[in-house]
Amino acid sequence: MKVFQTNEIRNVALIGAAKSGKTTLAESMLFEGKVINRKGSVDDKNTVSDYRPIELERQISVQSTLLHTLHEDKKINIIDAPGFSDFTGDILSAVTVADVALFTVNTQAGVEATTENAWRQAEKANCPVVFVLNQLDHGNANFDEAIRQLKDYYGEKVTVAQYPLTTGEGFNSIIDLMLMKMLKFPAGGGAPEVLDIPAEEKDKADELHQMLIENAAAGDDELMEKYFENDTLSLDEMRLGIRLGLIQRGIFPVFCAAVKHGIGVHRLMDFIVHSCPSPDLMLGRNTTADRNFNSKVSDPAALFVFKMANEQHLGEVSMFKVYGGEIRETQDMINPRTGNKERISQLFVVNGKNREKVEKVVAGDIATTIKLKDMRTNDSLMDPKIGDDGFEPISYPEPIYSTAIKALNSADDEKLGSSLQELHRNDPTIIAGLSRELKQLIIKCQGEYHINTIKWYLEHMYKIETEFITPKIPYRETITKAARADYRHKKQSGGSGQFGEVHLMVQPYFEGYTDPTDFPVRGKEEHKLSWGGKLIFNNCIVGGSIDARFMPAILKGIFERLEEGPLTGSYARDIVVYVYDGKMHPVDSNEISFKLAGRHAFSTAFKNAGPKIMEPIYDLEVRIPEDMMGAAMTDLQNRRASIMGMDSEGKNQIIRARVPLAEMDRYSTSLSSITSGRGSFSMKYIEYAQVPMDVQAKLLKEYEEKQNEED
Repeated sequence: MKVFQTNEIRNVALIGAAKSGKTTLAESMLFEGKVINRKGSVDDKNTVSDYRPIELERQISVQSTLLHTLHEDKKINIIDAPGFSDFTGDILSAVTVADVALFTVNTQAGVEATTENAWRQAEKANCPVVFVLNQLDHGNANFDEAIRQLKDYYGEKVTVAQYPLTTGEGFNSIIDLMLMKMLKFPAGGGAPEVLDIPAEEKDKADELHQMLIENAAAGDDELMEKYFENDTLSLDEMRLGIRLGLIQRGIFPVFCAAVKHGIGVHRLMDFIVHSCPSPDLMLGRNTTADRNFNSKVSDPAALFVFKMANEQHLGEVSMFKVYGGEIRETQDMINPRTGNKERISQLFVVNGKNREKVEKVVAGDIATTIKLKDMRTNDSLMDPKIGDDGFEPISYPEPIYSTAIKALNSADDEKLGSSLQELHRNDPTIIAGLSRELKQLIIKCQGEYHINTIKWYLEHMYKIETEFITPKIPYRETITKAARADYRHKKQSGGSGQFGEVHLMVQPYFEGYTDPTDFPVRGKEEHKLSWGGKLIFNNCIVGGSIDARFMPAILKGIFERLEEGPLTGSYARDIVVYVYDGKMHPVDSNEISFKLAGRHAFSTAFKNAGPKIMEPIYDLEVRIPEDMMGAAMTDLQNRRASIMGMDSEGKNQIIRARVPLAEMDRYSTSLSSITSGRGSFSMKYIEYAQVPMDVQAKLLKEYEEKQNEED
C-alpha cells in the first residue's frame, strides 16, 4: 500500500447514539472509496467493522474498530466507536486521537441519551465535530426538529451546511450550502448529479448560505474582513474558514445522509478531504514534560497506543497514532512506563479483521502492530533519545458500577484473575482486584451492560463460568468512650502449658486527645493503619508484671482484632490502647498466650466502649433532564442521600448530594430506568460517617447470625 504523507491523511472518529448508523456509515465510506466491492449490513452480520462474535450476536459495536478508506488519493482513517455509554472508554480513546468526530444523529429520534454522552467525550477531548443527520429516508425523519434540538443542546455553533429537499421514502436530493447546488444521489450511493437549486428553495438556501458564511468567517480576522468587504466568501475561503473553525471548535457543520443507501456519503467524503484538518494542522499532543508533538515527520519518532485488542490468530494488537517522525519495521523504541525497549516487528494498515502489511507509517497516520512485549492502552513508544518522556495519558472516567465476581469452579480462580487483568490492559475502564478486606474479587466498570459484556468475554473467550455477587460494604468500626477489660488465657494439657493475663484500657483516638493520669505511659507506638485511621499502643506496665518481650505479642493480638473488628468483622480504627497490668508464669507464659490474652481483652473493652459502625460516604453528582428531577430526587432520598445543592447546565439539571455507598447498589440501572437512559452520574469517596442506629442494629444482627451459622 502507498505510504501517505501527513497532509494526505484525515483521521475521523464515528461517534453517536447506538443504532444511529455509525457502522453503516463506515461501510458506505469503504464502498465509496472502493476499498470493498460490496456493502455489508448490520442485519446481515457481514460488515467490515462489526466482525467480532459478540458484535455479530448482539448486532451492536462493543469495541472501537480501526478502518480506512480512500478519496481523491487521500487516506481517511476511520475509528468506528461504540454507541452505548457503558463503552465510554473506547469513545474517549477514539475522539482523543481523531482530528474530527463524525457525529451521527438519527433524525427519527433526535438528541438521545447516548448522543449526550458521546458529545461530552468529544468536548472533553477538545475534538472537532461534524454532525451527520442520518436516516432521512424514513417516514418519521424530522430534519428541522433535529436541528432545533442540536442548537438547543449544543448552541448556535451548530451550522447547517446541507438540508434535505424532502425527507422520507424517496429521499435522494440535498441542498448543499457550500456549493450552492442541489445534489441528487443515485440509488446505492456514488457521486451525485450536481443541479441548480430549485427556484422555490432559493430564498431559504440564500439565507442559510449567508449564516454558513458568517460562521465560517468568524474564526479568522482576515476572512472576516473579506466577508465585510465582499459580503461573501469564495468556496476555498469557506473551506479555510470551516477548517479553522473546526480546529477551534467554533463551528459544528451539519450534513445530511441516508447512509444505508449511500446517499450523502460521497459529498461527506469530499468535505472531509477538502475542509477537515490534516493531523499537522491540529494542536498536537503534549508529553508529561510538556513537549508538544504536532505530527511532524521532522520530529523524533513518537506514537501513542490508544487501543489494545485481542484478535484471533494474532494475539494482542496495538492500535496507535504516530505523533512524530516515521515508524518502520524493526525499529527500536522505548516505553516510558516500563523503561523497556520494544521492537516494531510488523506494521499493518487494517480494515476490521483484514490487514495489509506496510513498511513504514508517517506522522499523523494511524496503524497497528503486534507482538509487543508489555503494552497497554494509554502507553507511548518514543525514540530512545527522548528517554522516559511519554505522552500525557487519557484520563478515563471513574467506574460507576461495582460487583463481586467468583468462578463457579474454584480451579479457575487464578485464570479468572489473569483474564480480568488482560481485559483491563485492553480497556482501562475495567478495574478488577481482590479486596483483602472484603475477601471478594471486585470488578468496577461503566454500567450493567458493560459488566454483562465482561461476563460474555470470560465465558466465551476465556472459557470461565462465573457468577456475580453483591459486593460487601467496607464498613469501619471504632469507639466513642473509654473502657477497661482484662483477660486471662490459661491452658494446661500435659507438659508446658499456656498462661498470659492482660489488663488494658481503650479510648477513642482524635487529634489533641489526652492520656489518662491513672498510670504512667512508659512507651508509646503510633501506627498508621493501611485502611485509614490510627492505633496508638501504650506500654504502661510498672514493676514487671508483664515482661517487655511479650508486648509485641499483645500488640499483634490487638492488630488481628483490628483487622476483623468485634462488631461486624470490618476493619477497626482510631483507637488508643493502654496495657497497664497483667500476670505471667515463669514456665507457661509465651508469646501465643499473650497474643490471645491481648486479643480477647481488647475485644471485650472495645464492645464496652460505646462502639459504633462507620460507613463510607461518597460525593455524588447526578446530571438529569429537568423534567425528571422529581423522580430522581425521590430515589435519592430513599437511598439516605443528603442533597447538598443543585445547578443547571444547558438542558440538564445537576444534583449534588452525599450518599452512603451501601445505598448505591445498582444505582446506574435505577437512574437509567428513571431517566430513560438520559441520566448520568459520578461518585467520589469523601469520608466515613456513623451509620444510623437502626442500620447498626441490623448489621450487628446479620453478623451475629452469620457467626452462628459458621459455628
